[in-house]
Amino acid sequence: MRKVADCRDYPSESNCTLTIAGEEEEVVRAAAEHAASVHGHENTAEFREQLRAALKDEVPQHA
Repeated sequence: MRKVADCRDYPSESNCTLTIAGEEEEVVRAAAEHAASVHGHENTAEFREQLRAALKDEVPQHA
């Protein structure tokens, strides 16, 4: 099952609307890199685990 990380779930000053979808490891890696470069988070193992716990299952468009 593909996973989704959506910045709209975490309002920020930048009003970021980025959504990342894919296999779990891909999403965690991309979301951590995005959070560090755009939102100033520190890309640590602990932060990546927090991201992993917050991922949602992708809802197929045809559902």
